[in-house]
Amino acid sequence: MKVMDKNLGLEEVQKLEGHTDRVWNVAWNPAADGVIASCSADKTVRIWEQSSLTRSWTCKAVLEGAHTRSSVSVLRGHESEVKSVSWNASGSLLATCGRDKSVWIWEIQPEEDDEFDTIAVLTGHSEDVKMVLWHPTMDVLFSCSYDNTIKIWCSEDEDGDYNCVQTLSELNNGHSSTVWSISFNAAGDKMVTCSDDLAVKIWKTDISRMQSGEGYVPWTHVCTLSGFHDRTIYSVHWSRDGVIASGAGDDTIQLFVDSDSDSVDGPSYKLLVKKEKAHEMDVNSVQWAPDKESRLLASASDDKMVKIWKLASEP
Repeated sequence: MKVMDKNLGLEEVQKLEGHTDRVWNVAWNPAADGVIASCSADKTVRIWEQSSLTRSWTCKAVLEGAHTRSSVSVLRGHESEVKSVSWNASGSLLATCGRDKSVWIWEIQPEEDDEFDTIAVLTGHSEDVKMVLWHPTMDVLFSCSYDNTIKIWCSEDEDGDYNCVQTLSELNNGHSSTVWSISFNAAGDKMVTCSDDLAVKIWKTDISRMQSGEGYVPWTHVCTLSGFHDRTIYSVHWSRDGVIASGAGDDTIQLFVDSDSDSVDGPSYKLLVKKEKAHEMDVNSVQWAPDKESRLLASASDDKMVKIWKLASEP
């Protein structure tokens, strides 16, 4: 069954209350069903867990203050606020980015789980870097910035040095303002980005050529979704069954799917669901649950709330 086959809506499952200031981000634990982490301006991280009996979420832990476990590493390098972190698929590389306009790549030492070496400091962006994200199947790194660009970094030589191999900017159908978020589809051959320019953009590449050892294959613009949100789009996330969720400063969550009807201009995407007043304030983060079957979506907002939603058939 395709997601477009039924009249679908976004049904609120539960509000998760506890944070005392705006909630910046939510993340599902990929290895444990129904476990969510949320981070807030209240300087805490909360861990929420779904009960197998009641199916409702409760806060199981609040992480605050200094780390006390001896196996935690503190990675020092950035000159100012660190905005984003991302592990590569194998868990051997960690990327970070920050307000100092740089992207750092750290490698964990196989013999020492808490030892990291800096293997690259990438300085191609001209403004704060908002987000870094590794490709889901290859050691190719993506970063987006206040300089309105997305930069793609990979190692193409035997020395393992990372270089910028492509910049997606307004010159090649990219965004015209700050790029806030990046996400990939399940296959890893399409990417979605969102921006302060009120647009969501879809990109594609020929991943089989890259995986077969042909070297880097550039990403190209597929289509632009505009006219849906009327405030900054802060977050996008692509579900495993092909639904793109977006959260924005207009307090809405919107869902998009491939329309399955390629026009003269190429593939197109259509609005599947628009959830007005999903939150009382800006929606900062949207994140689909990693399992395909549940169709659960978590969201975080300036209204101090985390919400769980389900994509379900409407009566």
